[in-house]
Amino acid sequence: MPKVSVVIPCYNHGAFLMETLDSLQAQTCTDYEVIVVNDGSTDASTIAVLQSLKSEKIRVFHTTNQGVSAARNRGIEEAQGDYILPLDADDKIGPDYLMRSVDVLESRPDVAIVYGERVLFGEREGMDPLPDYNAKALLIDNCIYPAALFRKTDWKMVGGYSEKMTYGWEDWDFWISLSELNKQVVKIPEIFFYYRVRSSSRDHSIRFHQKILLMLLIVLRHKRLYLCNLDLLVKRIFTLLF
Repeated sequence: MPKVSVVIPCYNHGAFLMETLDSLQAQTCTDYEVIVVNDGSTDASTIAVLQSLKSEKIRVFHTTNQGVSAARNRGIEEAQGDYILPLDADDKIGPDYLMRSVDVLESRPDVAIVYGERVLFGEREGMDPLPDYNAKALLIDNCIYPAALFRKTDWKMVGGYSEKMTYGWEDWDFWISLSELNKQVVKIPEIFFYYRVRSSSRDHSIRFHQKILLMLLIVLRHKRLYLCNLDLLVKRIFTLLF
């Protein structure tokens, strides 16, 4: 059985997918599998790329278009690894990411999430440092990028990614769910994640009213946390409004 399962939802991102897979092929840790979930792609070139994938490490599953959360959950259900890395089909990771993260997870059962620093590429380039993890700060804003490693058992314990987060922020909601397990989060001070910036990406197209709906959904899903931290909730609503 592989140690890590890399789960890649793909919806019409065939133009970038091979770069993503190349970054996995360059990993110093080779004990991994790749699960690509074709989330109902309609682009002919993407379908052709998916059909061309022939590797012992790669399994491809095809679904109707249900969104990122459902695609990730499907991929993780099929995963054979103890640890999960969700990776979007247009992003990349550094060669030591899996090895360094697995070392942490193997040696520290008290850790739920491992991630590192990130760099932007594409339409914007350069370092984009995230603040160090803080459980309370996580309630105001997402300080962990989507491609962090976690345990499959913890994913199962919190019920996976919420498929109600149809407009986005499903990763933020998921990290809050994992934070409720009262485990540790480790940020390794090295560049491990390369985030492709595209003006047409989902994160850049979330409208104001959708952000309000998503925030309300997150609050409802984690009522206990937000009731204990009403000052933080007010601060978050203020930043959304102004």
